[in-house]
Amino acid sequence: MITSFRKISLLMAAAMLLFYSCKNAEKESTQTRETTQEGLPPVSDQMMESAVIYEANIRQYSAKGDFASFTQDIPQLRELGVKIIWLMPIHPISMVKRKATPDLSIEDITDPQEKEKYLGSYYAIADYRGINPEFGNEQDFRTLVETAHQNGMYVILDWVANHTGWDHHWLEEHPEYYTTNAAGEIIDPIDPGTGESWGWTDVADLNYDNKDLWEAMKEEMEYWVTEFNIDGFRADVAGEVPTAFWEEAVAALEEHKPLFMLAESEKKSLFHKAFDMGYNWEGHHLMNQLAQGEITVQAWDDYMKKIDTTYQKDDFLMNFVTNHDENSWAGTIRERMGDASETFVAMSYTIPGMPLIYSGMEYDLDHRLKFFEKDSIPKTRGEMWPLLVELGRLKNSSKALHGGKEAASYNRLKSTQDDKILAFEREKGGERLIFVANMSDQWTPFSLELEGSFDDYMAGQPVKLTPEASLELDAWEYKILINN
Repeated sequence: MITSFRKISLLMAAAMLLFYSCKNAEKESTQTRETTQEGLPPVSDQMMESAVIYEANIRQYSAKGDFASFTQDIPQLRELGVKIIWLMPIHPISMVKRKATPDLSIEDITDPQEKEKYLGSYYAIADYRGINPEFGNEQDFRTLVETAHQNGMYVILDWVANHTGWDHHWLEEHPEYYTTNAAGEIIDPIDPGTGESWGWTDVADLNYDNKDLWEAMKEEMEYWVTEFNIDGFRADVAGEVPTAFWEEAVAALEEHKPLFMLAESEKKSLFHKAFDMGYNWEGHHLMNQLAQGEITVQAWDDYMKKIDTTYQKDDFLMNFVTNHDENSWAGTIRERMGDASETFVAMSYTIPGMPLIYSGMEYDLDHRLKFFEKDSIPKTRGEMWPLLVELGRLKNSSKALHGGKEAASYNRLKSTQDDKILAFEREKGGERLIFVANMSDQWTPFSLELEGSFDDYMAGQPVKLTPEASLELDAWEYKILINN
């Protein structure tokens, strides 16, 4: 006889849910008191173990697209377990060669009214010390940072150190800061692998062979730490900037306060001294391939073994099912992952590392946000909000989900259907968590090499397992089991 994970008495399930509800209400009340009484402690390794990070796209977050609209919603991000807010670039955007579409610049548009709708790429910085007037002013930004801190969250800025917009004042004042071609002309960034342009024609490439640039860039970063009390940076294309610069800059910046540093890179050397966390790009692409049936679970197992042998023990990565690049250019979560979407969201919280929420994900964002024009995310809570609440609560509270520099262990569990069933165990400090998922579009019966009594976290139901038990999971169904 096949035993379904779902066949548990309704009475016992209700009792368990009531227990969890009371327990979580007490925990949230305690957290509120701690934040109010003690304020926000400095960035620490301990904080990183249980953090959820939120990428805020200010332009598209609200109809107004300003700091104030986002700031008023910061308190509710607590419900999602968010501890770090990453703001996409907040600086003025260059007008010269401003992107209108991936292939056209604003100079290619002749209709004056048509030109007005093209706001350009956040990553074409006109002034590192300025604030995009579309978002508000300095006081609006200070209020955002202060509100985040009051709600127990850290704020990091997206920092574009690799290039500037074409009307940045350095182009006139310090042309020696830029990369030039054989004719002495300043150029846009080049792909070192091919020698061809990346296509980022709206920006001018900075040349880090010039050590004066190092000092100037450090001063620009320092301004935001000392004047606005931000808590770190997300470094755009971090691997294209010399690691030595990042190490020198971070050492100087942390003389003021501890910082959280996120690199948009998987480059190992960046984590030795400069960055706390990198991007799990390879893992993300594997998730997409799994969801689309292009690979089996074996490819994921191979990747986890590779990670274990490639990185140092205290290196860790950001896990994501979407971000600003993926949503706009590769498609929505549903487009890429279909019926497997919820499973991979849960998986991003339970594997080692730190999970990311991108603006709109919490509201079941179902369209590709425009990148160079004004757009807006939905603000109606659907299926994703309650899921993220539960996953965030577990991530914040369970040692078994510690994912930072002292991460909980990750051990693959064997099943009779290892090409379809992904099962792994996380453990730390006596706390144990099991993630098991059917990574296929077919109902799958199996047995699992696991024995013990657990709680089904999402359903609030007790589960008892033995290696001999026959189990089943529907297509893309998953379970999170915790020791009771």
